[in-house]
Amino acid sequence: MYEPIRTKSVHSTMAGTTSDFPHRSREEELDIQLAGHLAALLAVTDELRGAAPSADLDGAAERLTAQVARLRGGHPPVRAVTGQVAEAEPATLHRRAHALAGRALVVAASRADTAAAILAAEQMDVHAAALEPHELASH
Repeated sequence: MYEPIRTKSVHSTMAGTTSDFPHRSREEELDIQLAGHLAALLAVTDELRGAAPSADLDGAAERLTAQVARLRGGHPPVRAVTGQVAEAEPATLHRRAHALAGRALVVAASRADTAAAILAAEQMDVHAAALEPHELASH
């Protein structure tokens, strides 16, 4: 009914064999994912800082930078030039930041990273407070 396989599999299926490509652990994958979410949140924070500079946003940007650098083994994230005016409306940026902080919180909780989880939760609160309560619920 079926023709037998005549060639050796390209996939290593036997226990104890090593393959030619590196594998990352679950923790490493979560670190990469969390760093990505926090870096995206930092980019939106920088956009908001360009539109309306504030000491609170500056502090948040510094803390986000520190967390991304920690997760990336000391390599700080690439930052946009400060002083650029945001092209999107502030409400849109706050909604985007709230969503990114939520994603970061989920991954931080999954990897049991308390510092990143606290930072993400604080950023969710900050961006939720910047929006009208009905705006968050509708998007």
